[in-house]
Amino acid sequence: MKSLNEDIKTGKFRQAYLLYGEEAYLKKQYKGKMTKAMLPEGDTMNYAYYEGKGIHPTELIDLAETMPFFAERRLIVVENSGFFKNATPELADYIKTMPDTTCFLFIENEVDKRGKMYKAVKDKGRIVEMGRQDEKTLLYWIAGNVKKEGRQIKESTARYLVAKTGTDMENLEKEMEKLFSYTLGENEITMQDVDDICTTQITNKIFEMVEAVATKQQKKALDYYYDLLALKEPPMRILYLLSRQFKLLLEVKDLLGRGYDKGQIAKTAGLHPFVAGKYMQQCKSFTKEELRGIMEESAGTEEMVKTGRLNDVMSVELFIVKQSNP
Repeated sequence: MKSLNEDIKTGKFRQAYLLYGEEAYLKKQYKGKMTKAMLPEGDTMNYAYYEGKGIHPTELIDLAETMPFFAERRLIVVENSGFFKNATPELADYIKTMPDTTCFLFIENEVDKRGKMYKAVKDKGRIVEMGRQDEKTLLYWIAGNVKKEGRQIKESTARYLVAKTGTDMENLEKEMEKLFSYTLGENEITMQDVDDICTTQITNKIFEMVEAVATKQQKKALDYYYDLLALKEPPMRILYLLSRQFKLLLEVKDLLGRGYDKGQIAKTAGLHPFVAGKYMQQCKSFTKEELRGIMEESAGTEEMVKTGRLNDVMSVELFIVKQSNP
């Protein structure tokens, strides 16, 4: 992202850019920043936006060949096209020889680094991955947003906010907006404010439920279950999320046993580094045999519901009771 910021600051742009990765917030922010920096405000004549599958490469090529209207460049933004997962040889070949008066900005979730499109953009411009940010970056970002609002927040409170609402920056931004409105007139944002107004992610409730199971706090585990039912979460979805959690714990425990560090575990298991750290701690409460047994029990519970031997609400409740029995 440093290279993007430098291009925006100097106004010296490449002819093709690819922003990809899981962090939708960052892609959205940089799409806006780059559009604003490349074109005068209100210039709709030299801006084109395409989104989704089914975009015809020939249409993009024809537009790219059109001279900009009283401007230095024409900007073509292409989002979630799938061009970087599927072969698009004609567009890849065109990018290599495209005129200096056109700039392509591609925004994708996933890419194939071996593909022609990826290599063409890499040769002609810049490729920047916008993945999930680590805890340090998120805390720094939260502190910056709070400071802009003229407020204060302790690092421990910022950590609590991330733990409660998750690591998705778009969701965190919405939760911060709620906090700023709720604490209007107050100087400091506290943990109590976070509890009062912020929404706990379902995955975090599941994590806390598993924690209660691990520490044999049966009433607490069941309270989390009833809370999720009150939020209209289907029992079988709750069971699926619980099973998924235990499966991840088994995978993390196995990777820990092989000597992997937090960064390696996060990458291998597809977890945010912050979440990986929490799983590394939680998996210590179980043996591998216990985790495998719980997953088998989960599969058995699902079968009983599907065959009509138990109703879904009762079956999941019994599953939680059995796993959290002191």
